[in-house]
Amino acid sequence: MNKTAHRIYISILSIIVLLALAAIINKGYTYYKISMEERFFHPDHMMLKPSGLLGHGMGILGSLFMILGVSLYMARKRYRIFSRLGFLKHWLEFHIFLCTLGPILVLFHTSFKFGGIVAISFWSMVAVFLSGIIGRFIYIQIPRTIEGRELSLSEVRGMKGDMGDALRSSTQLDEASQKVIADSVKVKPELYHSNFIVRTFRKYIDDNKSLRNVKAVLRNNNLPKSQRLEVMSLVKNEISLNRRIERLTLMQNMFKYWHVAHLPFALVMLIIMVIHVAVTLVFGYRWIF
Repeated sequence: MNKTAHRIYISILSIIVLLALAAIINKGYTYYKISMEERFFHPDHMMLKPSGLLGHGMGILGSLFMILGVSLYMARKRYRIFSRLGFLKHWLEFHIFLCTLGPILVLFHTSFKFGGIVAISFWSMVAVFLSGIIGRFIYIQIPRTIEGRELSLSEVRGMKGDMGDALRSSTQLDEASQKVIADSVKVKPELYHSNFIVRTFRKYIDDNKSLRNVKAVLRNNNLPKSQRLEVMSLVKNEISLNRRIERLTLMQNMFKYWHVAHLPFALVMLIIMVIHVAVTLVFGYRWIF
């Protein structure tokens, strides 16, 4: 899947979620905004209540989407037989799509009324959804191959090039200017601090200062615009790699801890969801079957 196709793929998934949300809100806004006591007299009550045609259907579809989202991604990740079926990152994006659309449907299935053991499942679902957003942020901080394999520290370091050689081969800069640019992408141990937040803030300020210095050097040398853009691209890429190398170990450890928090909530949600479905079937609740 090339970049254009990937963007179209992500756009379609995002549009589906937004359209589903817009359609539900458009249909049930007047119903969901009134009190629980008043809903009984609403003309769409029989359709939108949790056991209604639309309300029940949203619960069933939402649950299926979440189960599929989890099981398909786990199968692709764990079993070799599925290893050649597309890139893991694309499966992760589909997992995120299903596990975003699913909770939205389940939320409206409840009609915003939570109680009993189902409330545990619902809030577990919320915890899974929110932790999934955090997990996605951590995931993209860890460099990976296009197939989704996590890169080691040595592999990331190997991606760094020699800035001096790159400048000599692609520009006509004098030695003093080349040294300023090459120094701008060097790691500066004096910026390091034991506190991650302080360290990140210091490096952010220094990186922006370095980029301004490089721009000034390029302007003073009157380079063509194409060469200025090429050099700025090289500098930004080196700075980005420095940042990733510096926080790689931290992000890998955070991702391990994240799994410890994410998976139990997902299991609690799924177990209580199964119990909920079993109870509704025992009491004779059916959808369109």
